Amino acid sequence: MFSRSGVQNAEVSLIPSVESPQFNAPYSSTDFVEPTGNRFRPRDLFTMQANPTNVTLSRSFFTFLVRSMPPSSCSTIAENLQSLGRNTGGMGLTHGGFWSGQWDVLFTVKEIFRSEFENTMKVSLTLYAAALQLADAAVVQKRTVDVAELEHFWSYGRSEPVYPTPETSGLGDWEEAFTKAKSLVAQMTDDEKNNITYGHTSTTNGCSGMTGSVPRLGYPGMCLQDAASGVRGTDMVNAYASGLHIGASWNRDLAYEHAHYMGAEFKRKGANVALGPVVGPLGRMARGGRNWEGYSNDPYLSGSLVQNTIRGLQESVIACVKHFIGNEQETNRNTPQLLDNSYNQSVSSNIDDKTIHELYLWPFHDAVKAGAGAVMCSYNRINNSYGCQNSKTLNGLLKGELGFQGFVVSDWNAQHTGIASAAAGLDLVMPDSVYWENGNLSLAVRNGSLSSTRLDDMATRIVAAWYKYAELEDPGFGMPISLLEPHVPVDARDPASKTTILQGAIEGHVLVKNTGNALPLKEPKILSLFGYDAIAAQRNTMDDLSWSLWTMGLDNALTYPNGTAVDPSHLKYLFLSSTNPSENGPGVALNGTMISGGGSGSSTPSYIDAPFDAFQRQAYEDNTFLAWDFASQSPVVNPASDACLVFINEAAAEGWDRPYVADPYSDTLVENVASQCNNTMVIIHNAGIRLVDRWVENPNITAVIYGHLPGQDSGRALVEIMYGKQSPSGRLPYTVAKNASDYGALLNPVVPSGTMDLYYPQDNFTEGVYIDYKSFEQKNITPRYEFGYGLTYSTFDYSGLKISVHSGVNTDYLPPNSTIEEGGISALWDVVATVTCSVSNTGSVAAAEVAQLYLGIPGGPAKVLRGFEKKLIQPGKHTKVQFDLTRRDLSSWDVVNQAWGLQKGDYSVYVGKSVLDTQLTGTLTI
Repeated sequence: MFSRSGVQNAEVSLIPSVESPQFNAPYSSTDFVEPTGNRFRPRDLFTMQANPTNVTLSRSFFTFLVRSMPPSSCSTIAENLQSLGRNTGGMGLTHGGFWSGQWDVLFTVKEIFRSEFENTMKVSLTLYAAALQLADAAVVQKRTVDVAELEHFWSYGRSEPVYPTPETSGLGDWEEAFTKAKSLVAQMTDDEKNNITYGHTSTTNGCSGMTGSVPRLGYPGMCLQDAASGVRGTDMVNAYASGLHIGASWNRDLAYEHAHYMGAEFKRKGANVALGPVVGPLGRMARGGRNWEGYSNDPYLSGSLVQNTIRGLQESVIACVKHFIGNEQETNRNTPQLLDNSYNQSVSSNIDDKTIHELYLWPFHDAVKAGAGAVMCSYNRINNSYGCQNSKTLNGLLKGELGFQGFVVSDWNAQHTGIASAAAGLDLVMPDSVYWENGNLSLAVRNGSLSSTRLDDMATRIVAAWYKYAELEDPGFGMPISLLEPHVPVDARDPASKTTILQGAIEGHVLVKNTGNALPLKEPKILSLFGYDAIAAQRNTMDDLSWSLWTMGLDNALTYPNGTAVDPSHLKYLFLSSTNPSENGPGVALNGTMISGGGSGSSTPSYIDAPFDAFQRQAYEDNTFLAWDFASQSPVVNPASDACLVFINEAAAEGWDRPYVADPYSDTLVENVASQCNNTMVIIHNAGIRLVDRWVENPNITAVIYGHLPGQDSGRALVEIMYGKQSPSGRLPYTVAKNASDYGALLNPVVPSGTMDLYYPQDNFTEGVYIDYKSFEQKNITPRYEFGYGLTYSTFDYSGLKISVHSGVNTDYLPPNSTIEEGGISALWDVVATVTCSVSNTGSVAAAEVAQLYLGIPGGPAKVLRGFEKKLIQPGKHTKVQFDLTRRDLSSWDVVNQAWGLQKGDYSVYVGKSVLDTQLTGTLTI
């Protein structure tokens, strides 16, 4: 917002917004234009001389005026108006993004100066200036201190304004859809265009969000539905593996197949838009609460998998890639949060130009190249401008630099302004909009506050995506509003998807320890199973459950998907030292195996094949005797056990960052079993990084598996791996440290402190691109398990490294001049060099190897992932692996030229099994 510096002689002077620097721009098409023809830049409002003349202002402009006031002034003005005999109405609530004090003032002045015209009001600047002066007298001393701190606050930097919004033009294979959309939108009135740009409450379906429609032209609107691991909040659908699980598979083909079947389920349920996949958060922070929804904290791995995911989804529906951009913590992600009797702003991710291009924008770049139909803007601020009104990121990076042709939709309730957000590049608001509804955008076009071309472009982008990917006559028909009411079930499941769902669950498991070939199991006589995570949750119903009763994902207000009531005595473990879930968020799910994280990204299973279920079936086949205790932290172990399996988890949910990366309850359970069993195996269903150093070197612990979040076929997949029916093939998509402190400043979320940071929390990405393995390499820290690491039941040899630069390819520093296409400048995708090698299976069983290519780009990190190939190789056989390197792969972002620069010199080439396990080395010279 704005902060007051003082009033002199009735002139109102305010410090401009650090989050909306565009308000200091010259006169433009985005200025407010009053019915009288007067044009105002927003800053002009604050230099008006008070005089006895009443001035007619539009309600929207006066609303903007009130929003500019700090909370302390608002409350004082309200009191002063009351002293003048004006009743503020006692409305101490937040409405439409206003501080409670702002709403009081707005309500009061509306009542005082109500006009007979619906959208205008008479405002006496004399009274307004007097009220401001009275307010200043009450707060001038405090504001002087705040202004000094604000100057320091500005040192964090401000987001650059970029206007106007680039219009969609039908680039690439969008031409046909664009032409149709342009024709349809041309037949719409401005009110109809306005109506399809924000969400409406549906009375006929249970969609997560529903756009407006234009019935007279045959446009039915669109159903937007959660999320990235399957259709949420309905019946007759499947629960697929999470994004992190697919990331651990390192399998592009699996990502496509997974998305192909999942997208078809969305379509059969009547959804036009699947609200996924996720590449933001990327996973900068080790304790990030939503890291499990994305693939990896490496941009290359994440971008490679998101491309194929989008292609699979968009065979049926629009893929909405999210959250754009810098949404790397849940703490303070969105307002309002009550602090000191006022409301703070969302955390600002302060990211420099080079870092945002080389790290956080990279997977979104891949998503746009793949043809993504929608992008969701994020709750957080980027360089002090909100993600859904940030013209630099939306107009400049996404629609300008990347050539994005689809529409930008807000995260739910992430809109903070009206005209400003439209001008900055926001096209669609969910779940509704107090700023755009009731024809406000069409009014803004009529009075000149918003250009007609911007409104046309918003509508065209939405309709073009509908034509291209998601044209349905009856959106949302397969999802009833309430599953408690009688309804005709629509079965969205394809029997052919079963193989893919199971294989997706299998390949995301990562074996990181296997002492003495303890695995695979070989028809054990006695097998003992322990741990709260081995069994299915006790209920999967349609109840509207309270917080203390976790739901499986059928409630649209879902907070966590896996189970029912937790034993109150265990709450101290679930929520650390507090029993208040709002303070720390979930740590472990003590009441059932974890197949998904919580929040909007959770899934709804047709069934849960829990580990215990699958091991019972295998015991029947092998005539194995099973012993189990899933309730005790200190179980009694049968000393004759051939092996003891301990099942634990590490939970995460939207809205919270994880309280730890290793919980004491689970660690104690593992130690207690290992103290009685010399062949203890630990299986962790983890929604993110989970440390194991408290017990992993115990010689009685022979095997450790990171099981991630495998979806509904969890147990079946685990038995396939642990009994050797398939060799494990997953690799870590992150780095597991030995100590939590090894992550440094990237362990915990930023918590605001100090006067200005309290209201404007700042997260400075000063580490640049050095996160995860790049940080460990830079600081010379040895991890417990490195990025890309994972064991199989076989062994592999690498040989025959060849490195070649393609003849005739342009290797100038800057890419050749070319127009922006979908995915940016086309030359960035030209293959410049190729690396090949041979990989041989020297073991006795068939297994998949993930060959990984890392480069040392001149002037950059020592190693960055720039290629991977997963190959199933039969024993005694070998295969050729080829890595094609594009201009983008070999370039660094040049902040001066604002372009990708192809570095000249020597690139170190590393090919191997992980970032640390190098098998072949060489040099690529440009």
